[in-house]
Amino acid sequence: MTAEPLPGLDLDRLRTHLDAERPGLLAGPLTGELVQGGRSNLTYLVGDGQQRWVVRRPPLGHVLATAHDMGREFRVMSALAGTAVPVPRTHLLCQDDSVLGAPFYVMEYVPGTVYRTPQLTEQLTPHQRVELSWQLVDVLADLHSIDPDSVGLGDFGRPAGFLERQVRRWSKQLAASRSRDLDGIEELATRLAENVPATPRAGIVHGDYRLDNVIVGDDQRIRAVLDWEMATLGDPLTDLGLLAVYWEGFNGVERNPIAKGVGPEFGFPSARQLLDRYAERSGTDLSELDWYVAFGFFKIAVILEGIHYRFIHDQTVGEGFDHVGALVAPLVAQGLATLKEE
Repeated sequence: MTAEPLPGLDLDRLRTHLDAERPGLLAGPLTGELVQGGRSNLTYLVGDGQQRWVVRRPPLGHVLATAHDMGREFRVMSALAGTAVPVPRTHLLCQDDSVLGAPFYVMEYVPGTVYRTPQLTEQLTPHQRVELSWQLVDVLADLHSIDPDSVGLGDFGRPAGFLERQVRRWSKQLAASRSRDLDGIEELATRLAENVPATPRAGIVHGDYRLDNVIVGDDQRIRAVLDWEMATLGDPLTDLGLLAVYWEGFNGVERNPIAKGVGPEFGFPSARQLLDRYAERSGTDLSELDWYVAFGFFKIAVILEGIHYRFIHDQTVGEGFDHVGALVAPLVAQGLATLKEE
């Protein structure tokens, strides 16, 4: 790590704030490195020579309202501490923009591997790939089984009308980040809005659940679930539909920017097997899941369009964004194909 300036993170100002708010936490000057930049919230690993922590803040530049809510991430991880869902320990939330230019929080550094590339997942044995897949599903089912009131999250969202609001929200996000014509995306949004299923039960929704949003320890156990920026109370099947899209929806796509190295083509179980595992563990009826999968395609298409918007306006940090815009149309087409004709 380095003490050199980092985009979006002033180490001196961070240390001054931590010394004031958490006296004795730091043993020396801070160094840091950017771990993840541009696609979502910015993530930094910082240390004082003895300990390490993780700092999260919104991306630079164009930020959509509610899409990068630091308080939401901090609150849900704090609430889930001690449950069956593994999360990092949270240390501090700062909503004062004058410190780093945006809200941020500090959490525990959890050692382990984030399997976000084919080069990493190919290091797993066939047995490990299967077992890790089952763990991923089981942790999701455990999350959805938690009574929000029991962990202080009873007011974390509004389950009634959740799916209708989700379609409207992502349609608005699209409008706010749109810089070009996108064939079929209005049709997809309209068909989703006109065929919203009845929510079977409400629960805590992660909002972006996939393999590369968890940390896996050396013992091949999931040690922490990360990236809670879109968490809320709502229909848990939105997590499952999105996971299915991440698992197989990018099959055959070159230079895939997210959810890389998973699915049957990489020796993992199929999305259908994951869904069956979830249904067996949770006792949930999945007969309406096509709608949720189609919504997953729509949501990811909007997210990638937002990244494309930031890229063409020079507001991304890091490399690998030049091809993201080309992925939106294929995702929209798959979403339309997934919806059954009336």
